[in-house]
Amino acid sequence: MYRRWGKRAFDLAGAALALALAAPLLALLALAVLAVLGRPVLFRQARIGSGGVPFTLLKFRSMVAGPGEDAARLGRFGRALRASGLDELPQLLNVLRGEMSLVGPRPLPVEYLPRFTPAQAARHAVRPGLAGLAQAAGRNAVPWERRLALDAEYARGPSFGGDLALLARSLWLVLRGRGVAAPGHATMPRLGE
Repeated sequence: MYRRWGKRAFDLAGAALALALAAPLLALLALAVLAVLGRPVLFRQARIGSGGVPFTLLKFRSMVAGPGEDAARLGRFGRALRASGLDELPQLLNVLRGEMSLVGPRPLPVEYLPRFTPAQAARHAVRPGLAGLAQAAGRNAVPWERRLALDAEYARGPSFGGDLALLARSLWLVLRGRGVAAPGHATMPRLGE
């Protein structure tokens, strides 16, 4: 029962409350991004949603626009924004729209869809989330194979108590600034690299 109706009610209540409480912070972050990086303030990218259906993910922009490696485009401001996890706050709107959940596998770029094994594709049985089993295990420091296995494991049986625990563990990692990037990378290497 939680998986269907209870999880959605939890998502709506949690996202609405978080947005209301974070509204002043969201406004300040938007102004900071505008001042440091210019327009657009939000980064939009097609990501894989529940059932493999694409949706547009929202984030505060953290990189300088243009070509080049992530490490070169990610300045001091962008690194701090990512380390804090505050760049992800606009995804609360994705949660309200029903494209994401507070807890679930992190949504990956649409171009990754053909790269999943059938076992890994099981991660798409649930809505993607702001936090998940792989994030609680170490965020981007978790290697791809392990990360996708954890995502598929979560999709087999989300629970209310489990979701609360995953939110708390993920928040603890974010507050400690852990797992922001994979070892030796500015962010996360692309799947298959």
